[in-house]
Amino acid sequence: MAEFLRRKLSNGMIVLMEKRETPVITLGIANPIGAGFEDSKIKGVFHVIEHMVFTGTQTRTHEDISKEIEKRGGILNAFTSNEATCFWFKLPSEHVFIGLEILSDLLLNPKFDKLKFEKEKKVILEEIKMYHDDPERDVQDQIFENLYEKPFGERIIGSKTSVLQLERDFVYSFFKKHYTTSNFIVSIVGKGDFNKICEFLEKKFGNQNKESFKVKPIIFKNKETIEERKGIDQAHFVFGVHAPLISDKEYSALEVLDTYLANGMSSKLFLKIREEKGLAYSVQSSINSEKSYSYYTIYAGTLKEAVSEVKKIILDELDKVENISEKELNEAKERVIGLRKVVSEESSRVMPEILFYELASKAEEYYTHEQKINNVTSEQVKNLARNMKKNYSTASIVPN
Repeated sequence: MAEFLRRKLSNGMIVLMEKRETPVITLGIANPIGAGFEDSKIKGVFHVIEHMVFTGTQTRTHEDISKEIEKRGGILNAFTSNEATCFWFKLPSEHVFIGLEILSDLLLNPKFDKLKFEKEKKVILEEIKMYHDDPERDVQDQIFENLYEKPFGERIIGSKTSVLQLERDFVYSFFKKHYTTSNFIVSIVGKGDFNKICEFLEKKFGNQNKESFKVKPIIFKNKETIEERKGIDQAHFVFGVHAPLISDKEYSALEVLDTYLANGMSSKLFLKIREEKGLAYSVQSSINSEKSYSYYTIYAGTLKEAVSEVKKIILDELDKVENISEKELNEAKERVIGLRKVVSEESSRVMPEILFYELASKAEEYYTHEQKINNVTSEQVKNLARNMKKNYSTASIVPN
């Protein structure tokens, strides 16, 4: 296990760190609340906040914020999910406190300028259009909508209607209410002085009462949709199912099943759909999990007339999981374990993983991954495949 450190500060913040010797550090400050806590009327407000904090603080312009990081070779970014909003940087380790100064300024002193607010709403409307105009991306949002009822099952970015009606004063007061620094979780991967980082965070972020916010009710559903769209030549098909949570013991079985079934060029579905049948260029899978929800998808870019055949192949291959051999099971386990080692080389991949494990159960669970994978049985994998055949959703965007 990597050297892992945890501390709860006197101001309530939780600091997690995987120490490394490579002189690079990725550090994220996360608010454990996101789009899954929003009503339909204000859907997208956390994403708007993510944009607004970068537009300027009481002492820094947008250019000042980005330049301070980028002139040192760093990256500054953020993401909004259903259950977290995270602001992060990646820098050479000697500049960690410059990065921390910038992040703390963004979170403590954002200006929310009225003119920039209206401009940023226009930017987000263009972002909504951009996602819609990319059918491979848009069909992934559609499968989410087909798996969950509103408001939870609405897009993180919101809609044109919900974003347009947001007003600056409401969004700013929403920010002040929900960005309670005592709730923050700090996730760090890289080389740095843990004690000094904790001292900085303790001094910079004052004490606030810890708030408890409830995710909106998550109501499952299964729905199949087909959208005909002009101006495209390829059909985009996604098969989706509700899946075990990160905190469930069956989650490891899902990782093994995914590797065997759909992840990579040696998976059963890639070999069947692309290599044997020639029905698709791209066959991909994805596990999407946070604390309160989890779903699994299989995507294929195919011919319009082949969509039903691709769906049948997926269902047939789920049936055939009953015949998985011990050799195939062990090969899938080895690949899952190997993939984790390969991607964990990148600190900016591990930082959010540690965060989401902390939100779901405890960050230390991230480091028991290999043991959990090795404990997966063939019966667990078969049971998952059986359940996937019983209840599923699909989304298709096809040429008109």
